[in-house]
Amino acid sequence: MGYYYGFDPTYILVIIGAVICMLASSNVNNTYRKYAKIRSRSGMTGAEAAARILAMSGIHDVSIQHISGDLTDHYDPSKKVLRLSDAVYDSHSVAAIGVAAHECGHAVQHQKGYLPLKLRSLLVPAANLGSKLGLPIVILGLILGIGFRLPNGDYFSLAMLGVWIFSLAVLFQIVTLPVEFNASRRALSMLRDYGMLSSDEIGDCRNVLTAAALTYVAAAASSVLQLLRLLMLSNRRRDRD
Repeated sequence: MGYYYGFDPTYILVIIGAVICMLASSNVNNTYRKYAKIRSRSGMTGAEAAARILAMSGIHDVSIQHISGDLTDHYDPSKKVLRLSDAVYDSHSVAAIGVAAHECGHAVQHQKGYLPLKLRSLLVPAANLGSKLGLPIVILGLILGIGFRLPNGDYFSLAMLGVWIFSLAVLFQIVTLPVEFNASRRALSMLRDYGMLSSDEIGDCRNVLTAAALTYVAAAASSVLQLLRLLMLSNRRRDRD
């Protein structure tokens, strides 16, 4: 009955996804702020920790750059550049070292030819296409009701085409999960094996990286919920036609 009162029940899926993402974002920010107050016993900054990890991992062709923003850290495999944010580059905290080590984990993945990282890199153009065009095409298809019957009698609409395009962005989010979790595992192992942090400090880093990983889980879950909503809307239009 919700449709008849101007409320689309599928919006509930969008709301759930938004709430999940907000909770994950709040959690990672609070967790990082907590451990950003704890200075590492080594006294290393995030940039120094990254340089040491890369050197001890036998990686000498990756540069480290300082970028603006908080927690905008990332590794660019196309340019072999590890970029550390204001909150990490010059910080001596356990949290900063953990984040820097995580980005080094991506560099190690690249060096070793980690398959999920390769797949994610290949999916970047398709994911950009899906995130930019998928939803507009679905909306246009729902408004115009453009579609046609396939030889087997099934109905294929412009809206469904948009759903398929949007699914590329969802696939990217899903493939990102093993990449991020693996980078965190590598980071913790390197910090321990290279003797850069004590056991209790590594535990603190694990808390930071786990909170960060949950933001990717939340993003993937939100994308799946959005895809489910678009699929439901497309099927509803098809049933009408």
